[in-house]
Amino acid sequence: MASSYDHDDVQSQSQVDPQGYDPNFVPDSVKTFVVHLYRHIREKNVYEIHQMYESSFQTLSDRLFKDTPWPSVDAVAHYVDNDHVFCLLYREMWYRHLYARLSPTAKQRIDSWDNYCSLFQVVLHGVVNMQLPNQWLWDMVDEFVYQFQSFCQYRAKMKNKTEQEIALLRQYDQAWNVYGVLNFLQALVEKSMIIQILEQEKEGLEQFTSTDGYDYDGGSNVLKVLGYFSMVGLLRVHCLLGDYHTGLKCLLPIDISQSGVYTSVIGSHITTIYHFGFANLMLRRYVEAIREFNKILLYIYKTKQFHQKSPQYEQILKKNEQMYALLAICLSLCPQEQLVEETVQSQLKEKYGEKMNRMQRYDDEAFALYDELFSYACPKFITPSAPVYEEPLVNYNQDAYRLQLKLFLYEVKQQQLLSGVRTFLKVYSTISLGKLAMYMEVDEPTLRTILMTYKHKTHAVDSDGKIGSNADVDFYIDDDMIHVVESKPAKRYGDYFMRQVVKLEGLMNEMDRVKLD
Repeated sequence: MASSYDHDDVQSQSQVDPQGYDPNFVPDSVKTFVVHLYRHIREKNVYEIHQMYESSFQTLSDRLFKDTPWPSVDAVAHYVDNDHVFCLLYREMWYRHLYARLSPTAKQRIDSWDNYCSLFQVVLHGVVNMQLPNQWLWDMVDEFVYQFQSFCQYRAKMKNKTEQEIALLRQYDQAWNVYGVLNFLQALVEKSMIIQILEQEKEGLEQFTSTDGYDYDGGSNVLKVLGYFSMVGLLRVHCLLGDYHTGLKCLLPIDISQSGVYTSVIGSHITTIYHFGFANLMLRRYVEAIREFNKILLYIYKTKQFHQKSPQYEQILKKNEQMYALLAICLSLCPQEQLVEETVQSQLKEKYGEKMNRMQRYDDEAFALYDELFSYACPKFITPSAPVYEEPLVNYNQDAYRLQLKLFLYEVKQQQLLSGVRTFLKVYSTISLGKLAMYMEVDEPTLRTILMTYKHKTHAVDSDGKIGSNADVDFYIDDDMIHVVESKPAKRYGDYFMRQVVKLEGLMNEMDRVKLD
């Protein structure tokens, strides 16, 4: 189906004016595209919609609109009966293409916000009788949050703004307001009743995950799935704001230990785990972060070849590299190698083995490496507040990042003393306080403070409010004697046998190909 409107419009392109872009000119292949897409949406033909959205839209963009926008919505509206909802969807794709291929102006950023407001208002308060692919619905939420982030970064670079840009920002001061963004995402979660649906599903009263969120009884999946993905969107926004606790709270209704609708779209899967892992890292819940980074990195390692033709492929690879950097940080602060699969561990050693060894030293070079990895792998933090226009205009787009980096490095610095304690605890099963104090060249009261700090830094409060340990080496004190409790990792034989089975099968296949004389 996709191939019928993927052809290049060589004759049509020659009619474009010398300036290169005429918003009112619609090539034949674009006419065919919008007419077919409109028809499939009306017929709720999810498979064809997905093919056109994922394949045809990308192909046409590459061939006809590599460095120009698509035709304006006014130019294509009469081909789709001026359908209001379709025009909103087309405009959403139009702006997404503009952000991906070009640099949007201040007015275009504001107009995109207005379009999202109109689209979400229709979904929340209108009657939307459509079935759209999960990929498209995820992209809507993902792009909404991305454009909010992009606008905050754009607005924070005030130094070289023109008077016209400043006037626009003053006039449309509610555009991409942080409360507006959070309210839309929260409204989608509440109106969709997705939290109640997921609760009822656990009791066998609802079917949501088993159908990937689609409604096979003739209804619509749009509000429910947008509500579901909005929980991931809320996690991401709160991470950008540095509010990790609230972000994780927003994600609680989704059980990330199981497959779910969030795993049905690769971009959603990676975004969810990346932000979940990062939030846990910043809250010192290192074990949680290591477990989830390990699972997603193993998943990407096994499946990335299937996404090579996907428009998200480069983003998948980038997030993959960032999560390896975050895993390196987690394991340097909380050595728990037994939680990491051998495949992931070998990839990690190849990428960051040498740096991780140097990060154990806690000297200036180690701090520089923590700084480097954090800066590379962290989200693009934002300052959501508008500038004070009456004061001298300065750039403040890096302020939020610098604050988060400062807090992170302060945490790393606090762990510096603990590396010495851990080294001694690994050697002894019991040791007196006096002896350890002598070895560490401190007095006993100072050692007790260090040991209390060790306890504090190796424990964290989980999402249920329970205190759990991150330490591979723990201890308790009884009558001035320190008793060490070292966790023994359970040996895993399954991976070893699976690898040997694969080797054996490969060997047998090679032997079958050998021709004996």
